[in-house]
Amino acid sequence: MSEEILINVTPRETRVAVVENGMLQEVHIERALRRGYVGNIYRGRVSRVMPGMQAAFVEAGLERAAFLHANDIVRALPTLIVEGAENGPVPTPPISELVHEGQDIVVQVVKDPIGSKGARLTTHLSIPSRYLVLLPYAKMIGVSVRIEDESERARLKELLLELTGEEHLGYIVRTNAEGQTREALAEDVAYLGRVWQSIRDNMASVGVGQRVYEDLSLPLRALRDLMRSDVEKLRVDSHETFDKTVSFTRQFMPELAERIEHYSGERPIFDLYGVEDEIQRALKKEVPLKSGGYLIIDQTEAMTTIDVNTGAFLGHRNLEETVYKTNLEAAQAAARQLRLRNLGGIIIIDFIDMIDAEHKRQVLRFLEKALVKDHAKTTVYEMSHLGLVEMTRKRTVESLERQLCEPCPACEGRGSVKTSETITYEIFREITRAVRQFDAEKLLVLAAPRVVARILDEESAAVAELEEFTGKTIRFQPEEHYAQEQYDVVLL
Repeated sequence: MSEEILINVTPRETRVAVVENGMLQEVHIERALRRGYVGNIYRGRVSRVMPGMQAAFVEAGLERAAFLHANDIVRALPTLIVEGAENGPVPTPPISELVHEGQDIVVQVVKDPIGSKGARLTTHLSIPSRYLVLLPYAKMIGVSVRIEDESERARLKELLLELTGEEHLGYIVRTNAEGQTREALAEDVAYLGRVWQSIRDNMASVGVGQRVYEDLSLPLRALRDLMRSDVEKLRVDSHETFDKTVSFTRQFMPELAERIEHYSGERPIFDLYGVEDEIQRALKKEVPLKSGGYLIIDQTEAMTTIDVNTGAFLGHRNLEETVYKTNLEAAQAAARQLRLRNLGGIIIIDFIDMIDAEHKRQVLRFLEKALVKDHAKTTVYEMSHLGLVEMTRKRTVESLERQLCEPCPACEGRGSVKTSETITYEIFREITRAVRQFDAEKLLVLAAPRVVARILDEESAAVAELEEFTGKTIRFQPEEHYAQEQYDVVLL
């Protein structure tokens, strides 16, 4: 499988695209005026404790007060998690025993502000490197579950125990560490040690609402998190960013440094790979399938729904086989769209009804297999009798649509507007109401051109009746800048 990472840099925006076999799989965007906060560490102050929610709100210098749950607060207890131990996790004490209003606290952002919600915080600090994640407050060593080979898991754990010795720090071995040498892990341990010392120094010096530690910029995060041995090339269209990425790579992943290229072509790099067109398609509700079927994706505040339709696909054998093949294709397309659109939270996929239980099982397994390469944590539940699959996908930043779009001013995010017929009758009612309340000889109605055209054409008889009923002269004037639902009744 061919995989490439493309980095497009402009003065105010940086975009990263992951392309597999010529198809866009992921898009990451960072804007200078609105950089994300995930991974950043701040010195905050508890502004409000909410015992009923087992949570507190913390002022950490962000736009809104951020949310800190009791489960995300480090406790001064003798243990966190010990592999093989019989005693389970210690129950979380009441939030009022953990923090109090006015208390200074060092917190890390784990979820950016989304919609009207503030950022989500934790005091369980974690600092990632190429192969490891440092957990300074947890004396434990864990290995990513995506490393399945037991002997490799044991080797990595043993290496890390040797390298860390008597350090009172915890580590998680990341998936990228599979097959890495002792020297590579030692470099990461040393790097994380330097970063942690810098953070500790900053903790002692910065004031409330100030940043203690800032995560890497998007291009360097892409190198750290996305650059694996199976990535053929990373192409950057900016000289300055290219130099930074090469320097970072030579320091932390020298074996991959030769795969980084500077793109200097005249045609924009995203145009060359068709990324711009794919981004535009990812903002539409409908996703066509090769078979002729299609998906309808609806993103709401509560959840995201994906509806599968056969469309023009008729199949060649029978209805059950047609439905089965459409659902298989839809499962793969849905998994790709979740990554591409960065959809998170609760997701409901409405597959076309299938009778065969084996077909249902195969579609579900196909979906799970298609989600394996997703970097975000996903959980898929069994298919219901109605063909619905419930799943969750971890959300840390806004979806692609919410990063690039805003609610339509005409429909205010409803996704529909009242018809010109509906607006016509609203105007008639408003005229009747105005005549009863106020004294005027003439009325002027300002409305969208389409609405005025309909009134003067299809409703001319109704206007004559209304003038006779009210005893007033009514004039209609189209206003080009009015939205369809917008109108004004003016007394003359």
